[in-house]
Amino acid sequence: MFEEKEIIIGHLSTLYHTSFILMGTGWLEKSGIHATWKLFASGPDIVKAFENKEIDIGYIGLPPAIIGMDRGIPIVCVAGGHVEGTVLIAGKNYRTYTEYDDINTVMRQFEGKVIGSPPKGSIHDVIINNIINANDLSIRVENFPWTDFVLEALVDGKIDAAIGTPSLAIAAARACNAKLIIPPHLLWPDNPSYGIVIRKELIQYPDVILRFLEQHEKASNFIRIHPAEAARLVSRLTGIVDEKFVLDAYRISPKYCAALSREFVKSTMAFVPVLHRLKYISNIISGKEIFEYFFIQKIHTEQPHYNLPPSETFGGND
Repeated sequence: MFEEKEIIIGHLSTLYHTSFILMGTGWLEKSGIHATWKLFASGPDIVKAFENKEIDIGYIGLPPAIIGMDRGIPIVCVAGGHVEGTVLIAGKNYRTYTEYDDINTVMRQFEGKVIGSPPKGSIHDVIINNIINANDLSIRVENFPWTDFVLEALVDGKIDAAIGTPSLAIAAARACNAKLIIPPHLLWPDNPSYGIVIRKELIQYPDVILRFLEQHEKASNFIRIHPAEAARLVSRLTGIVDEKFVLDAYRISPKYCAALSREFVKSTMAFVPVLHRLKYISNIISGKEIFEYFFIQKIHTEQPHYNLPPSETFGGND
């Protein structure tokens, strides 16, 4: 029997999350789930909401979730969502990875300069600080509470480059002709740009979790197979960006799936020692503390879809 429970879901403004598909289709309601959606500025803000028991489910990058777990917040990841959602962008005077074919050489262009990033502890912040730390570079990272502020700073020339989502890359290209310096698959392969994290108390309502994940998987497949249709829906729902903007964001980073794939988990676990080295966490957290596989393994029985060839990912002529 389905257990009735109203759930509160924390989400971000990231256009390629399934949150926008689920809000725009009514699929959750049709499945019997009564959801209230709350928008947050960043992953770390969603972690704070979990700590304050304000939300039951969150769309969040795994590094900030791990930071929350290290602080004792009772949360766990029950599904994936997308990988490789971080890009480095800068103005036309900077050279790209294609020109240098070496990340360290590319990054040395920014010695003595400033790279803007979403808040400290976000996946973007962790990735860029890891690169700077590992290569002993003299680059300052300036954190902003909202991604929109990163864009404004780049347009105004207050920062020299920016790290963030594909949506930031599209917006910056339109606003100030910024270009992609390092694409998402090279900054950190298979990085868990977001997963579905729940407050552990929700586990006592397994039917709620299963039904939510069924719709999350359905929405992931919708983006993957019918990106043009999904882009139209998201554009109409937000009323802020056009369909081409959304579709371009999908194409920069087209790896969508709800599974907790071997690559997703391995990449997540590779963040743990980095977070510890950067002093974001005080303990080496185990995979058993981060993931609960039971629910998604019931929903997603086929092979993960993250690394399908692009033509298959974009559903042929869509």
